[in-house]
Amino acid sequence: MGLTVAVAQFGATTDKAANRESVAKLIEQAAGTGAELVVLPENAMYSNPDPTADTSSEREPTTGDFGTLIGHLAKQHGVTIVAGMTAINDANDKGINTLLIVGPDGAQIDKYEKVHLYDAFGYRESDRVEAAAFRPVTFELGGFTFGAMTCYDLRFPEMARALVDADADVLLLPAAWVAGPSKEDHWTTLLRARAIENTVYVVAAGQSGPHCTGLSMVIDPMGVVVANAGEVAGTATTHIDPERVQTVRAKNPSLSNRRFTVASK
Repeated sequence: MGLTVAVAQFGATTDKAANRESVAKLIEQAAGTGAELVVLPENAMYSNPDPTADTSSEREPTTGDFGTLIGHLAKQHGVTIVAGMTAINDANDKGINTLLIVGPDGAQIDKYEKVHLYDAFGYRESDRVEAAAFRPVTFELGGFTFGAMTCYDLRFPEMARALVDADADVLLLPAAWVAGPSKEDHWTTLLRARAIENTVYVVAAGQSGPHCTGLSMVIDPMGVVVANAGEVAGTATTHIDPERVQTVRAKNPSLSNRRFTVASK
């Protein structure tokens, strides 16, 4: 019972073809370790570290080159894949920060569109990206309910709790966590906090350097880091078990003891 999951990290660039090659190699590597679910970073399709750059021409529909590749790789390797991209927005000239969720048959299960945009630490994601309304995006796999969120969403504990209220017992968090003073500590601390306070697994895949922190990891419901990809491009694989969630919740019934609910705007 349970599921083998892998986090895969690399530093995406403005070369979309090279990014697709990196994605293909990482998914092959993860599948070779027995992974049934592979989680890639936010902005795996394309990433430009210049916050003032015009990236509008680089956006794609979810059925474009990147989405097509993800579907092909999922089917080729028989794995479920979660990967980040910036999708075309039909409503205005801003993009949509999107997670593709693709099943082992190559078909899209769902997509998550980022709610909390990174308007912090001197960066303004909202200048180029449209914030989505909250919708709990969940899917079933291997005896778990997975809930999807992206990067800056991590700093909002109510986001994670809303997914748990939608029955998620694993939180998936692709990210491009920008490097900087104390940022690695924030990343690790917040990931462990979301796992501990919600008694869930957290599966977080971040872009690696030079611009981001890397440190993709899997954390169990007690806050124990059970897999860590370190700082360079690569993967980390581990097995997660639904019984671990139940055992921790029996010891720490904080969800059933709480006296507050979460409501979105």
